[in-house]
Amino acid sequence: RDPLSSAGDQGNEAMKERFRNIVMRAAQNVPEERVKPQPKRQQTKESTSLSVEQASIGVCGQLLLLTAYLTILLTFPFSLLVCIKVIQEYERAVIFRLGRIAKGGARGPGLCFYLPCLDEVTVVDMRTLSFAVPPQEILTKDSVTVSVDAVVYFRISSAVASVCNVEGVQKSTRLLAQTTLRNILGTKSLSDLLSEREAISHDMQSTLDLATAPWGVVVERVEIKDVRLPANLQRAMAAEAEAFREAKAKEIAQMEKGMQHKL
Repeated sequence: RDPLSSAGDQGNEAMKERFRNIVMRAAQNVPEERVKPQPKRQQTKESTSLSVEQASIGVCGQLLLLTAYLTILLTFPFSLLVCIKVIQEYERAVIFRLGRIAKGGARGPGLCFYLPCLDEVTVVDMRTLSFAVPPQEILTKDSVTVSVDAVVYFRISSAVASVCNVEGVQKSTRLLAQTTLRNILGTKSLSDLLSEREAISHDMQSTLDLATAPWGVVVERVEIKDVRLPANLQRAMAAEAEAFREAKAKEIAQMEKGMQHKL
């Protein structure tokens, strides 16, 4: 038994040594980038993000920040009167510190601390807002000029995007709604415009929502208020309807006379 067990131990050691050599060769052939684990690189980026932001403002920026904080400490508690702003429940505050967005993004609701000389505070209303699209003179697909107005309901989903990505988010959304209304109704005929208002409103809402997504705007609803036809077209349609009613009445009278003769 002793010779057999010693031989088995030697064989196991030889197999282990072989396995180690194979693993070492495989590790030598693997590139450096694959050996490095991905989560560690992400943690390194997150840990150095603060130092990068601090370095981005430069030495002058750091000196200005230090001076501002010292001034606030020296004038405490009177400095709180100009360093604290109350943000309502339906609002968010975007703070630009030395021209850059402060760390943390939009702030609120509640008390918001800022540096009066170095920070610029922009308050964004997050409630659902509405505006009326003024009447637009539109030439339909069948060459009829109509006047159409609408109402658009929208809200801001990202305060930072609404401030940084577009100048005057409400004005831009209003102008885009006017052009979208003209473009969509220009591809419809008069009969479609009068009978498919819900479908047209849905198309306009989806088009506006897609276009305003980079601005941090969500278009919730679009409603077409009124479709005004030209006066001459109204008279022509009224005359046509009157003629149709008279023809229908004559046809019914003739049918009644025929029934009476048969009886």
